[in-house]
Amino acid sequence: MTRPSLAPTTIRPDQVGDPRFFTGTGPHPLAVIAAAAGLTLPARAADRAFTGVAPLHEAGPDQVSFLDNPRYAEGLATTRAGAVVLTQALASRLPSTAIALATPNPYLAWARICALFFPPPAVTPGIHPSAVIHPTADLAPGVEIGPLAVIGAHAILGAEVRIGPHAVIGPGVVIGAGADIGAHVSLSHARLGQRVRLLPGVRIGQDGFGFAPDGQGGYVSMPQLGRVIIHDDVEIGANVTIDRGSMRDTVIGPGTRIDNLVQVGHNVRLGRGCVLVAQCGISGSTTLGDHVQVAGQAGLTGHLTIGSRARIGAQAGVMENVPEGVSIVGSPAQPVREFFQHVMALRRLTARELRRGRQSTAARPDTNPEN
Repeated sequence: MTRPSLAPTTIRPDQVGDPRFFTGTGPHPLAVIAAAAGLTLPARAADRAFTGVAPLHEAGPDQVSFLDNPRYAEGLATTRAGAVVLTQALASRLPSTAIALATPNPYLAWARICALFFPPPAVTPGIHPSAVIHPTADLAPGVEIGPLAVIGAHAILGAEVRIGPHAVIGPGVVIGAGADIGAHVSLSHARLGQRVRLLPGVRIGQDGFGFAPDGQGGYVSMPQLGRVIIHDDVEIGANVTIDRGSMRDTVIGPGTRIDNLVQVGHNVRLGRGCVLVAQCGISGSTTLGDHVQVAGQAGLTGHLTIGSRARIGAQAGVMENVPEGVSIVGSPAQPVREFFQHVMALRRLTARELRRGRQSTAARPDTNPEN
């Protein structure tokens, strides 16, 4: 039997989005591109068509590119891109062959333009023959159920929900319209809002980490009787775990973004638009206000209150409440300014001691009898 060729599909060297994995649209007139990004542009360029997007140094005349970091502004002079999304301050550095799409927030406009050329794949309604659907489950029109997925008793799936292969939706789970549940996700004791996106391997609703010592060297597990409530427009990365509450619910606020490999303990409450970066951990019963940012590998102990718009640096160890709008770093965590003052003081002290040690060595008489 002839084996299929493993040669890659032929694509342009400057093409972004391998067609084996991404379904593109276009070409699009510049007027449509600008409208998608909420930008204005000269009327003379409105009908010019573009086929896609590409990095600044690779883009061709029929592609859109962007620049949001002035550090790389030297690339503007040599770019072949037909249009570039950038700030007004950098627009004058573009060659005459490129159209400036100026905006105060280039990265936001770029995200919208990329989504125009590469929109999320549409739901394909239907239930795979290998899926197991309990007869009491309530499935709205237009759902897509992948191979070997399991839908438990009395689960409710809203319109145009996608359930990936091997996903397990436990009894009574509610999933709002437009949600996208990735492969191998497990959901129990949970209610999800609309347009929630769970990447592969997410675990939501399992027992929280609660137990009582029995006085004889053992432990008695504490029943976890709460739920996980995930509000609208939340995105949760691969292999994230979110425990259900013990007595009250674990809550993930609207618009929150959670990166891969994050642990959220039982009874945790996140406000609107929080951002949790990879490998951080939030211990039980800690509350985060709106728009809190927690950087990678930071750890928060339990029963804390983190004020809205607080920012927690990478690998920070947070053991005390954090006021609104405060940025902290270090372990134990402290305000950024104080942390770096301590670092500089330690460096000065270390440098002074090293100098003293070298001076002492130089002044010590040579006692080697062979000299």
